[in-house]
Amino acid sequence: MKLKQWVCCGLFGALVLGGAIAQGAETEEIPGKTKKVAAKKAKPAAKKAVKPDARALQAQREAEARAKAEQEARQRVEAEAKKQAELEAREKPLRDADALIKDGKPADAYALLEPLEFDRAGEVRFDYLLGIAALDSGKPDKATLAFERVLAVDPNFAGARLDMARAYYQLGDMPRAKTEFETVLKLNPPEAARATIQNYLGAIAAQEVAKQTGFTAYLEGTLGHDDNVNNSTGQSQISVPFFNNAVFTLNPTNVKMADDYLGVAAGAEVNHNLNSNLAVYSGADLRDRSNFSKTAFSSLDINARAGVMFGSEADMFRVGVQGGEYTLASSRNRDSFGLNGDWRHTFSPSNQLNVFGQYNQYRFVDAAMKVNDFDQQVIGAGWLHVLADGKSALFGSLYYGTENDVAAGGRVDGAKRFSGLRVGGQSAFNETTELFASAGGQAGDYSVVNTAFLRQRSDRQYDLTLGANWHWDKLWTVRPQLTYSRNDSNIVIYGYDRTDISLTLRRDFK
Repeated sequence: MKLKQWVCCGLFGALVLGGAIAQGAETEEIPGKTKKVAAKKAKPAAKKAVKPDARALQAQREAEARAKAEQEARQRVEAEAKKQAELEAREKPLRDADALIKDGKPADAYALLEPLEFDRAGEVRFDYLLGIAALDSGKPDKATLAFERVLAVDPNFAGARLDMARAYYQLGDMPRAKTEFETVLKLNPPEAARATIQNYLGAIAAQEVAKQTGFTAYLEGTLGHDDNVNNSTGQSQISVPFFNNAVFTLNPTNVKMADDYLGVAAGAEVNHNLNSNLAVYSGADLRDRSNFSKTAFSSLDINARAGVMFGSEADMFRVGVQGGEYTLASSRNRDSFGLNGDWRHTFSPSNQLNVFGQYNQYRFVDAAMKVNDFDQQVIGAGWLHVLADGKSALFGSLYYGTENDVAAGGRVDGAKRFSGLRVGGQSAFNETTELFASAGGQAGDYSVVNTAFLRQRSDRQYDLTLGANWHWDKLWTVRPQLTYSRNDSNIVIYGYDRTDISLTLRRDFK
């Protein structure tokens, strides 16, 4: 029995020991497999540690993209809002002006738009509304400038062309008004507009018949002060080279003298239309200037003219004759007679070219003065430009001329060649006052050596005029004026300077 128990215990112990040995062998004798199992168990743990970092980066990138897209959207909205605000700011005065015109307040509309003209001239809608406001508030001259800009951009804008015709009609420029009305008719306007145009054309035809003969006249009175009534040098003594530079004292009448004066001027012109392209004219002017004390230099100048005019309003030609008589100190001094012609081309209401030519004979009455007889020829060209605001105009001219020495023995200084330039302008200060200014220069050179001064005479003349026209009524004008002139000559007796200040009252008759 005991033996049996011992055998059983031995077998059980052997089994236990064998299992332990086998287990130890599995863990110690095959280390590679143990490591693989450990690695397999550690790998999922590593994956779980990396995946949260990638998702966070992706989320961050998506958040940044959303933020950028939202910022760009906000910027687009802000830019569009700014653009709409700017459009609204530019549109508002036009909308308000349109409403004022429809409410019968064109003057208010013009006052609203006129300050914006410098910046917005050239915009069709702005110019059209400005033109309508000007036309309906009694400013047709300014309306034509605005409509001209509209038609320059859109020549087929029938409404602007019709209103341009109305503006010309109000200005009394019937030929242009007629041309514009007829142009609109060719654009096949609505029946109501056609009827209006026919009414205007009928009125123009009636006026053309009634205005076959026109008459204009003026009367002026002037009070002034002239510091050199005799256009003489300020030097009382001069040296004469012919007499070895001996010094001579000039007669007081040949030295600069000042005086107050009273002036009177009057003129008239008659025009008669033979047909739509041909007319005749005649006119005369009288200018009297009476010095208060230096009566030896008081003068009276009378001139008359007559001729024909032909062509269209865009191209007008005048050819005529003219004559005059100049009286000094109540004695007839010289007579003049000549021919003149000019061509005026109108490019637009704001630009005009004028080309002119004259031929005149000047003959002195006193036998002792006949040595100074001469013939004068002048040619030149001028330009007139009205600025966009319609309130200001500029002009300029260039000319060239000669004086032929025609008397027996000839003038002391001989024949003369001269050329000159004149520029100027005027601007409306307000509804009743215009400011004006002009300046000129002329160079004249003579052909003969002056025997007393042993040199050929050469003169350089300059003048400047400043003034204003104040219209207290359409036919009455008050004109204060300042004129300064100067002649620089290489012969001392011909050099002088002169300042004239005057106040003129003028009445026009039409």
